[in-house]
Amino acid sequence: MSHDPRPSAPKPAPVRWRRGEKRILSRTRILDLTSVPFHHPRRDVGREFVIIDAPDWVNVIAHTADDRLVLVNQFRYGADAFSWEIPGGVIDPGEDPVAAGVRELLEETGYAGERARILASIHPNPAIMSNRCHLVLVENCRRVADTEWDPDEEMEIAAVPVAEVYERARAGGITHSLVLDGLFFFEPLWRAARGASGAA
Repeated sequence: MSHDPRPSAPKPAPVRWRRGEKRILSRTRILDLTSVPFHHPRRDVGREFVIIDAPDWVNVIAHTADDRLVLVNQFRYGADAFSWEIPGGVIDPGEDPVAAGVRELLEETGYAGERARILASIHPNPAIMSNRCHLVLVENCRRVADTEWDPDEEMEIAAVPVAEVYERARAGGITHSLVLDGLFFFEPLWRAARGASGAA
């Protein structure tokens, strides 16, 4: 097969679709299902898309002074199975993501710590969801209080060595995608700290 050395014509850069007014299809306790019209300004194409409007979420990397991560194991109704995860939950309206992370960590596990800060803010699924998940790191965590679970919460709490957490994740023992995102952003910080301290 001969190869044509001539470069192909450059394709135009993608453009932002114009958004119309959304229409509520269904309201539930945890999300709104909406229909939103979008129009492509170049190709004169219009279409209605179904979008899930949900509150922002927070997930917490809770790192202890003895190099462990606080994990929770809870039953998840969507998967119909137990799931090992980092603590997290829904951000209340107007609540700061870092404050929400500190609150969720304390309520779910009884742990608190220092230097709480945002690691990253990500879109759980930008194809169909409008919200963000904020990944918060809390350092020097320790158990300081009893848990305060919601009526539908019940979980096992464990402080697991960080290296073991990554082994579990790579072996398929942690499958929650947002938890894996949190571990992804934490890993270079953890490895840098281990290198600075001379850890193997």
